[in-house]
Amino acid sequence: MSDLHEDLRDDVRMLGESLGRTISTDLGPEFLARVEHIRRLAKAGRSAERPEHQQLLAAIGELHEDEVLPIARAFTQFLNLANIAEEHHRVRRRLDNAAQDAPDALSTLFESLQSQGFSAETLVSTLAGLDIDLVLTAHPTEVNRRTLIQKYDAITDCLKRLDRGEPMQTRVDELVSQIWHTDEIRKQRPTPEDEAKWGFAVIENSLWSALPRFLRGLDKQLQETLGQRLPLDCCPVHFSSWMGGDRDGNPNVTAEVTRKVLLLSRWMATDLYLRDVDELRAELSMYRANAALRHRVNGAAEPYRVLLGELKTQLEANRDAIEAQLQGGLRCDLPLQRVEQLLEPLHLCHGSLIECGMTTIAAGKLEDLIRRVACFGLTLVRLDIRQNADRHQAVFDELTGCYGLGRYGDWSEADRQAFLLRELGSRRPLLPRNWTPSAEAQEVLDTCRVVAETDPAALGSYVISMASQPSDVLAVILLLREQGIGHNLRVVPLFETLDDLDNASDCIGQLLAIDWYRNYAAGRQEVMIGYSDSSKDAGQLAAVWGQFRAQQALTELCARHHVKLTLFHGRGGTVGRGGGPSHKAILAQPPGSVAGSLRVTEQGEMIRFKFGVPELAIRNLELYTGAVLQATLAPMPAPETEWRELMDRLAADGLHAYRGIVREDPQFVPYFRAATPEQELAKLPLGSRPAKRRADGGVESLRAIPWIFAWTQIRLMLPAWLGSDAALGAAIAAGELPALRRMYQHWSFFRTYIDMLEMVLAKSDIHITAYYEQRLVSPELTTLGSSLRGCLQETVEQVRQIKMIDQLLEQNPVIRQSIDVRNPYIDPLHFLQAELLHRDRTQPDQRLEQALMVTMAGISAGMRNTG
Repeated sequence: MSDLHEDLRDDVRMLGESLGRTISTDLGPEFLARVEHIRRLAKAGRSAERPEHQQLLAAIGELHEDEVLPIARAFTQFLNLANIAEEHHRVRRRLDNAAQDAPDALSTLFESLQSQGFSAETLVSTLAGLDIDLVLTAHPTEVNRRTLIQKYDAITDCLKRLDRGEPMQTRVDELVSQIWHTDEIRKQRPTPEDEAKWGFAVIENSLWSALPRFLRGLDKQLQETLGQRLPLDCCPVHFSSWMGGDRDGNPNVTAEVTRKVLLLSRWMATDLYLRDVDELRAELSMYRANAALRHRVNGAAEPYRVLLGELKTQLEANRDAIEAQLQGGLRCDLPLQRVEQLLEPLHLCHGSLIECGMTTIAAGKLEDLIRRVACFGLTLVRLDIRQNADRHQAVFDELTGCYGLGRYGDWSEADRQAFLLRELGSRRPLLPRNWTPSAEAQEVLDTCRVVAETDPAALGSYVISMASQPSDVLAVILLLREQGIGHNLRVVPLFETLDDLDNASDCIGQLLAIDWYRNYAAGRQEVMIGYSDSSKDAGQLAAVWGQFRAQQALTELCARHHVKLTLFHGRGGTVGRGGGPSHKAILAQPPGSVAGSLRVTEQGEMIRFKFGVPELAIRNLELYTGAVLQATLAPMPAPETEWRELMDRLAADGLHAYRGIVREDPQFVPYFRAATPEQELAKLPLGSRPAKRRADGGVESLRAIPWIFAWTQIRLMLPAWLGSDAALGAAIAAGELPALRRMYQHWSFFRTYIDMLEMVLAKSDIHITAYYEQRLVSPELTTLGSSLRGCLQETVEQVRQIKMIDQLLEQNPVIRQSIDVRNPYIDPLHFLQAELLHRDRTQPDQRLEQALMVTMAGISAGMRNTG
């Protein structure tokens, strides 16, 4: 077997040399020598026990203003190329394991579950009944432009072909040169429609291919391990989207945008199916057919082609009708309105092929297409709608004012519920004819009208941000009813703050106690758990424990009411927003909380990292499926009472320490704004949504993504650990270290938390942070900075004690090496960024603003995440 790590080094070296040749051709060998000199100084500065960067700083200080941007671009693009090589290496390792017949993770899981007493039939029926919904969101954490992502994907393809011995160096050089001569930073923010098209492109370029391969592999593993087959029309994983539906704090997502995105999604699905049907028609030239197919096509000579030709005509008519609506035409009925209409001719062909002895042909592209339909339906994704509870309340404030009933927002919760239930039971319209709502209220009503007019199969859930009371849910149902919705759409409260998480079970309990609502819910309840805002509100430690407690309480509540609970996890890409390995997070959930169904957000750049390459997409689909199956049938045991009590104390201590600094220290906000590029981030056109919920708001109104982005840029990583330092320190001082070690060894929830904390601490760098402070922060604020760095170092020591290790990530050398390799390329970007921030704040210069944005993108690429 070849040395796989040597292969990775070779790829990185080859791509780096290609970039060097491009830079030399464009800017001359002397400039390339300067880039290389800075890289060597950065590497040398990292070789000592304590990083020493004086020579590197001197070299950066000598740069002419015209050199700053190309230097930043050089290091940024090298980091992007290194990421490509690393992602390809993950694929290579997977293929190498498959070539050696290494045990497959799912097959191993099937055998393990069988050994625990689960029959083959139970395993297959549970697997077939899984409902895993991966929700693609447009959170603005994807720094790279779509045009560059396409070029990066082309380089990935070149690396694959190089592994097969094909001569691809010339093509690699072309692509690297194209990347170098393309502006990294968008000139304008993407529109919500652009974001939706980006999500569709991930499906078209990767998941469309990966999904049937994943299901084919799952079927094969079931056959080999259990002697069972996966039903052909079964797909344990589906995809939803917030792109074009999430309007919380984003005025750019209007009812018209949502209507258009719904049409675009259906158009994309239709176009992809047309391509597949064309390929099938070319292949299914056979003449033998069973009686049912021959009868259907009136005995035609090529029965499969005739039937598929009819299907193609229907798909083309669908596409033409959708295009007409996109261009402003009237709504009309589509020839193909139900997924059964698409599946019926495919199943007829499939049954005929098998009956006529052509099983091998049936198992090819035809089964792949049937499996795609099972996953993607007629709409590709199901669109969620999200809006803040305040926007719904504002509509009722205007309505009740119009009726002379006072202000709805001033009413008690009991009065609100009584009013809403009375109106839900009334046959008369709620909205008065002579009422002229404000533009904001009209937009909410228009959105509800679009939802009401949409095919239910195209919709996921209506998510209510900052929900806290049963009336928040009832209000949305009433607005949807008033706009004519004909089915019971899932209306999902999103509990985001720590107080709301603690209150979640009580809120849902009150809802389920209402007869009218219980009939509406029909035995099912979905609840969304907010990770990002709860972490920003309470600190990571208190937040994760609050999330665990809320999920456990909701699970027990719904079990008592005999209601099927689906938990929707609003996880981000970073640890501070609930990120980390998804399969570990699923297995760390409270026992009974998964129970066959799971919704989870996949956000920003994590969509590309996890699903942008088919082989990696297959791996992540397997991980999700295996983890949900295991958590359903064999969940981890409940934590011991002693551990829960200790976690209660840790969370309380962590909350007190976190809020004591973030909310109560008068120096904190000025320090945050001075030391980090928080205010300058608004210039980076990442997504369609503004960085703040309110333009005049402070840190409390800042979204969780830029909050974490800013701290990541200066390597303090504060949102992931602040509060944990005080809590763990107090527990260790009180003699609880043995208990913490037992919790780490035997409780997956606590182990996952500590492992994620370790990973983010390994990416932190107090010396880099100290330089930002030295360059940007006024002297009276430096005491706080010094204290925060001290707290970070204490957290590192606490994690080492709990894990009984000498150095962070010593048990995970792959990630450790990845960080170490990147540091010499990220360090120059940090020092450049600090200098550019200083200049931008003292003597703004538009020429240097571009360089500042490039450093942000480069550091994000090097850290492998943004927000």
